[in-house]
Amino acid sequence: MGRLFGTDGVRGRANADLTPELALSVARAAAGVLADRDGTSRPVAVVGRDPRASGEMLEAAVVAGLASAGAEVLRVGVLPTPAVAFLTASTGADLGVMISASHNPMPDNGIKLFSRGGHKLPDAVEAAIERTVLAGDGPGHRPTGADVGRVRDLPGGAGDYAAHLLSTLPAPVEGLRLVVDCAHGSAATCAPDVYRRAGAAVTVIGGEPDGWNTNDGVGSTHLGPLTEAVRETGADLGIAHDGDADRCLAVTADGQVVDGDAILAVCALGLKERGALTQDTVVATVMSNLGFHHTMRDAGIAVHTTAVGDRYVLEALRARGLSLGGEQSGHLVFLDHATTGDGLLTGLALLSRMAVTGASLAELASVVQRLPQTLVNVPVRDRIAVVESEEVAGAVNAAETELGDDGRVLLRPSGTEQLVRVMVEAPTQEQADGIARRLAEVVSAVG
Repeated sequence: MGRLFGTDGVRGRANADLTPELALSVARAAAGVLADRDGTSRPVAVVGRDPRASGEMLEAAVVAGLASAGAEVLRVGVLPTPAVAFLTASTGADLGVMISASHNPMPDNGIKLFSRGGHKLPDAVEAAIERTVLAGDGPGHRPTGADVGRVRDLPGGAGDYAAHLLSTLPAPVEGLRLVVDCAHGSAATCAPDVYRRAGAAVTVIGGEPDGWNTNDGVGSTHLGPLTEAVRETGADLGIAHDGDADRCLAVTADGQVVDGDAILAVCALGLKERGALTQDTVVATVMSNLGFHHTMRDAGIAVHTTAVGDRYVLEALRARGLSLGGEQSGHLVFLDHATTGDGLLTGLALLSRMAVTGASLAELASVVQRLPQTLVNVPVRDRIAVVESEEVAGAVNAAETELGDDGRVLLRPSGTEQLVRVMVEAPTQEQADGIARRLAEVVSAVG
């Protein structure tokens, strides 16, 4: 079977790679590893999902697995991933389970796990769950009679999450005109209402999930429809979420894309101005553009760099006692208010910064002068073997020599798909494109 966990939980083609049987096993194993009760009370688990059709099937399997391990299941239905993390913490649950493949196409699905307090799992805990799954069911803990777990719905969860989001708003945003792209995903259940209650005039696209259309041509990985809608409506900005609403990307009034680096910079500068940026330090990943690093340096803000994945950003924030971190892809973590990346929280922070400063999004984002960057996703058979090959290493070394101190190369395996991501930053777009193309050809030949 190979390693179950990628950079963000267990993910694969629903009913092929990620089967109901596997989902049930992962849920049972997670209950056993994470619910370290003393036996005097039953463990509690919060379960949510995004709107994908396969989520209904996998939710049933996850709930069955948890209940068969004796857990009380609080089923919250279709909600964003950060809502499940928040509710795991606010209800005092032992674990949370989110069924979603985030920004992946609809045929995929995934299982994201949270420990007590709504935190993503460290590698050691994931490894313990994986060992349990791969070892087979065995005798395990299989209660009977009155000790079998019970299942109940938690209908007030969405309202509690919305109230929490609005409580973080440093300033109302009346007068701002917003187009929000909900990716036909979890954001559709709450994002339009939250932004309206914050004071914005909201137009919605991608807000009609039917089980089959999640991320289909909309959302944070398909910004064309949002750009068009912003221009057509004369909005001040557009905000795009992904299938489970843990990402936020933005579009300016004139249609320019504002990525996670720029959003992180805008939020970091705002927090520093208010004296709320702990240690005047942010956490970013190796994918962050050099232009972002230059902006932070010039503002007197230090940057701590981690591997790609908001879980690694989170680990660094917690270990260092910091308050803000994020990824170029649009995962931002405000540790004072959330335990994981939260697209709606990020959107509110961006809107609030515009309201406080009176500046347009284009003006705010202009503080980051991005170095030209090219990212190529290369399909391969074995992503790990490819990045470890000598031929690929030689090609990367040659590219780095060509760039010198004026750019950089980053080649890494995807954490969720059989892809190798080739990223090149260079003084000109033409040079970045050319080097990335050559490297992609080498990767493809080896892969």
